[in-house]
Amino acid sequence: MTKAIKETHFTFPQQDGFYRGKVRDVYLFPEVIAIVVSDRISAFDVVLPEPIPFKGQILNRIASNFLRATSDIVPNWLLDTPHPQVTIGRRCKPFPIEMVIRGYLSGHAWREYRNGKRRICGVPLPNGLKENDRLPQPIITPSTKAASGHDQDISKAEILAQELVPEPQYLMMEQYTHDLFSRGTAMAAAQGLILVDTKYEFGTSGDQLLLIDEIHTPDSSRFFYAKGYEERQIKEEPQKQLSKEFVREWLMQNNFQGLPGQTMPQMTDAVVKSISERYIELYNKLMGEPFVVLQSPVAIEKIEHSILGWFQDATII
Repeated sequence: MTKAIKETHFTFPQQDGFYRGKVRDVYLFPEVIAIVVSDRISAFDVVLPEPIPFKGQILNRIASNFLRATSDIVPNWLLDTPHPQVTIGRRCKPFPIEMVIRGYLSGHAWREYRNGKRRICGVPLPNGLKENDRLPQPIITPSTKAASGHDQDISKAEILAQELVPEPQYLMMEQYTHDLFSRGTAMAAAQGLILVDTKYEFGTSGDQLLLIDEIHTPDSSRFFYAKGYEERQIKEEPQKQLSKEFVREWLMQNNFQGLPGQTMPQMTDAVVKSISERYIELYNKLMGEPFVVLQSPVAIEKIEHSILGWFQDATII
């Protein structure tokens, strides 16, 4: 198998912190952060044991493309991408919630609906919907941003009552979420895709509200192929999709949903290769261009040098 990057362990001048997320290694500096997008993959809030070749490059390149393409809607944290697996951005204070927005009844929302719920995160849903049906209008179903373990659904009323986000900023986040989803929907449609659902994260830099993290990647979003969508719904067939849902489905087929007592299924070379190929497929379709490896063979040293080189040239330190 092609070498993949699972973890990094750097120490930089002026670095004043470090955080390892499910997928990203985050190096903190006084005014900026350097994020290494590893090849780790997570599902059900659990990091899987094997990294996926090219996944980090794919996520980072898709995210930076969409951040630049939506900067007219909302300012964001992105400053530079000095390496295919590195993003340099403004250091922000993140809000502890994710703004999940859904245009279709899929994934987690469908599983809740199938189990009888007709209200998700305080948002009512009509009876009679089928899996993957388009919703009457996009709905925002926020979730908590857990430091560890599973994120939890939370309503707007609970967010404001718990003072997780001040109301004026939350209302701005709601509007930005709808506007970003509209732009993402249009960009996906241009490539023959449907943006089904996604999530956005926000933070503050001083008094400024910024869009942070990644957007419109297969890790944070779900896409359907537009061609044949209606026919598949009428026939109640599974939708052809490009997202990380196929990884969740593989895990569920092997009796794993991240619950206590469950055992992670073995990730063979064939499984890892198939996941990598699906990520490349999504890149090709979503970006409208073939995926080209920009750094090969993968070398930890190249990532480290790209961050050091950025600081040597940067005016923001």
